[in-house]
Amino acid sequence: MKKTVCFLMLSFFISIASVYPSSKKIIKVLTIKDKIINPVTAEYIKDNLDKAEKENYSALIIRINTPGGLLRSTQEIVRYILNSKIPVITYVSPKGARAASAGTFIGCASSILAMAPSTHIGAAHPVLGGGAWGKVSEEMSKKIMNDTLAWAKNISEERDRPYKFLENAVKNSISITEKEALKQKIIDLTAEDLPDLINKIDGKKIEINGKEIPLEVKGSKIEFTGLTRRQGFLNALLDPQIAYLLFILGFLGLIFEVTHPGFGVPGTAGIICLIISLYAFSSLPVNYAGIALIVIGITFFIVEAFTPTFGLFTLAGLAAFILGSTLLFRGPRIFKVEFKLIMPMAAAIALWSLFILSKVIQIRLKHPRTGKESMLNETGTALTNFHKRGKISIHGEIWNAESAEDIKKGEEVEVTGIKGLTIKVIRKSIDSKEKVF
Repeated sequence: MKKTVCFLMLSFFISIASVYPSSKKIIKVLTIKDKIINPVTAEYIKDNLDKAEKENYSALIIRINTPGGLLRSTQEIVRYILNSKIPVITYVSPKGARAASAGTFIGCASSILAMAPSTHIGAAHPVLGGGAWGKVSEEMSKKIMNDTLAWAKNISEERDRPYKFLENAVKNSISITEKEALKQKIIDLTAEDLPDLINKIDGKKIEINGKEIPLEVKGSKIEFTGLTRRQGFLNALLDPQIAYLLFILGFLGLIFEVTHPGFGVPGTAGIICLIISLYAFSSLPVNYAGIALIVIGITFFIVEAFTPTFGLFTLAGLAAFILGSTLLFRGPRIFKVEFKLIMPMAAAIALWSLFILSKVIQIRLKHPRTGKESMLNETGTALTNFHKRGKISIHGEIWNAESAEDIKKGEEVEVTGIKGLTIKVIRKSIDSKEKVF
């Protein structure tokens, strides 16, 4: 009887445990450091949030320091956070960090938003990915703005944060410090560091799936998780500077292969670089007019190299290349290619074009070494006495020659022209040194 009772009690507790699994005393910590919010960032947060939910972690903390990012990727991240089954805490850290643009929405969507001293948040004007030939139309900009404001209002209502701040951050790109944010109740608290944050959020009540639960994180094990190698590689490729460099190098590799067939390596490397750059361009806010100008600029450099115009096409190529590079990406400064990268690339390509030009000019000015033209201005010896016609020896060959003056046998002659198989000559001038006895 006792054994039966014990068995029934054990079965009861096991069933209870399976229905209400105990939370692991582990806090997963993710870090977004000085990176643009992009599809890789969204994948990074989603994968780790899924794992934390599956293993029932105490909470997930996102340490963030970002200049902003893409609207589409930010919307995905916000959706993951709002539908999370575990608490998500965004912590703007370390000192001097910022949660600009995309970082503002991610922070406001979190269960708890905290900031370290000397940090700021805001400037949340939307930035779209995808390409365009120029600026987005006024009507489209208005639609995007209204849609973003409605989205921001939903976030503010869901997390009980002041909508006025988000509205000003989206419309006017305002940014405020952590002290102002705390005063306006945009953030929940400030914390010196991660241990201080964990200590302060312990016991706080948050709402998960419509239920208010207290946070029990004190004494939890901290699990730091960075990007996987694959994510780190893809994240680097989505940097506008890297994408720009790969595009230029890929284009130059193909040009080298076309102009110097048979090598194989430059062409293969060029194709790989171009494909990778196009992957990045598919996510970044690319301006196709910028791409067209860069291609035209490089084409002008090539034209200059093979049909020399003495610098005209080089100057036109430089102007098109620099303008195209500055227009390559739309949006705020975080997406712009820096001049410290544009100018060395432009200078290198221009110097290459001028180097080819100089070689072409040298070849054109160089005295021929083969054929009849190679005998022009050369010196030969008269084999007969000349009276308009005679024979000469030059380069070990005997040629019929014509001369407007009489030339004696054995005198040196200079070739002035070639007509068919007859050479025109004059008597070789006597150097001034030979006139001095």
